[in-house]
Amino acid sequence: MATLGNPKNTIEVLQKYNFNFQKKFGQNFLINTGILEDIIEAAEITKDDFVLEIGPGIGTMTQYLCESAREVIAVEIDKNLIPILEDTLSAYNNVEVLNEDILKVDIKALAEERNAGKPIKVVANLPYYITTPIIMGLFESHVPIDSITIMVQKEVADRMQEGPGSKEYGALSLAVQYYAHPEIVVNVPPSCFMPQPKVGSAVIRLTRHEQSPVDVENEKLMFQIIRASFNQRRKTLANGLNNFPGLNLSKEVIQQCIEELGVPVTVRGEALSLEQFAQLSNIIGKHL
Repeated sequence: MATLGNPKNTIEVLQKYNFNFQKKFGQNFLINTGILEDIIEAAEITKDDFVLEIGPGIGTMTQYLCESAREVIAVEIDKNLIPILEDTLSAYNNVEVLNEDILKVDIKALAEERNAGKPIKVVANLPYYITTPIIMGLFESHVPIDSITIMVQKEVADRMQEGPGSKEYGALSLAVQYYAHPEIVVNVPPSCFMPQPKVGSAVIRLTRHEQSPVDVENEKLMFQIIRASFNQRRKTLANGLNNFPGLNLSKEVIQQCIEELGVPVTVRGEALSLEQFAQLSNIIGKHL
């Protein structure tokens, strides 16, 4: 039975192993059973599912996942947590803990081996500094994924679902929305963690699109254009693209491409939708 959502039990485990929190790993352990249940419900975990958990900590959410899923692989980078996980997960025979850096794990091979190549579900409580590399790594490597349900810093969750024209809208918003439908499930105050972080968090579910929401001929080029247009937010889209070394197009050709899109040459990148970036990428692609 899952017991670690109770703060008293969490404290007992930490004291038993004389555990010291590692700031470099952004460790904050969840101590709220209601939020844990919300995450399992949002991820729609069933007994048919193979789940990849990133950053299990002391196994708080892992216990819930083990009770709901067919099989769980939990990837933990901190070797000091491995003996604790062996203890807290000892009652479950459907979990394996890997002491690895998730950015170096071949998740595609894992999905092939453990789930016959079928889409897996990912659940994670991610520290701020590594949120974007992990999410983009999962999507860009085309690992078969059904959904990613993650706890992240509140402002990062907001950014993932923002649309054009907003101050928070940027390359992350576009990248996430290209691959998945983002939906904030629940906001989580600092008091739900031990130790308490300085900022609020949110659980966001990213449901993978079955097919791309836009028609783009060169995905890599589109993301280069997106990055170039947000690298210098105060500049116009034309200037941003002109300053980007990867394009090798004259200023005149860049302006011509923007006009062909049907927007003013003075437009900024933050005003364009995902569909417009896809169209612009297709236009620019013809000139390369």
